Amino acid sequence: MVRTRLDLDRIRAARNMIDPVFLTTPLYRCDALGHQLGCTMSIKLETANPVRSFKARGTELVAGHLADQGEAAVVCASAGNLGQALGWSGRRRGLDVTVVASRFAPTVKLDRIRSFGAHLELVDGDFDMARERAANIAHQRGVRLVEDSLDIETCEGAATIGLELVGAVSAGDAVLIALGGGAMATGVGHVLKALAPTVEVICVQPLGAPAMTLSWHERRVVTTDSTDTIADGVAGRYPIPAVLDDLLQVVDDAVLVREASIVTGMRLLLEHAGLVVEPSAALGIAAILEDPDRFAGRHVVTIVCGSNVDLDAYHRWVHR
Repeated sequence: MVRTRLDLDRIRAARNMIDPVFLTTPLYRCDALGHQLGCTMSIKLETANPVRSFKARGTELVAGHLADQGEAAVVCASAGNLGQALGWSGRRRGLDVTVVASRFAPTVKLDRIRSFGAHLELVDGDFDMARERAANIAHQRGVRLVEDSLDIETCEGAATIGLELVGAVSAGDAVLIALGGGAMATGVGHVLKALAPTVEVICVQPLGAPAMTLSWHERRVVTTDSTDTIADGVAGRYPIPAVLDDLLQVVDDAVLVREASIVTGMRLLLEHAGLVVEPSAALGIAAILEDPDRFAGRHVVTIVCGSNVDLDAYHRWVHR
């Protein structure tokens, strides 16, 4: 029995609330990439949807529950992808969505948040400063604050990815999951440990944003003063205690990778899979590059979690 805040029955039921456009995303073997990396490589493509990331699986649950309760407004902090997803889900249900983000977030993400009809407020700091401002807005206006990874809907929505992976993995396989706040890692990890417990669940985080990984290894919350990574989508400094508690139950390992490996991973996904991805989506490939012996000859699944990337920055990274 996997004991976390998540519930397998609720996760199965979530599929009935999530718009099908976000479900059953492509999962396929990529032989060219596997040959390059020395393993059997499968890609779970969470970018093939209207918001280009997995986040809408969770925001569909949040927005659906709010609409059912007659709520009219919602606010969140976002590094970019959650805000887009909440804007998309909220607009479909008539919700007034406010997103607080860092003005240093990629312009493409900020523009797409606006395009989905959300009100965007920018702060002169990082994601954690945006989270503080979002909490203040929620308190002042008396509206729901959506906190990614803390709110169970964000985890259980992401967990539906795990349901789609179960039939494709077996004993000895590894699933690599980008680790930021922890919603995807706890959600997918919960399902795999419940239904495919012999599969190794490995979280991957940048060396320049290591807070959750350090916390996992020390089994206590470890914060950092700053972050320094191109993987903006996973660059948090303050892990949420309840999320860490869940993560400790469902993850077999958490590793840190260098920026150069992330860039190489992005390049390999372009060259061998034809995928343009944001840095967070290349973390799994980076982990294989940094420890090839660990994965040699194994079947490895990596979740490509987002493709909202500034193309000018992308070209500088990948084509330098």
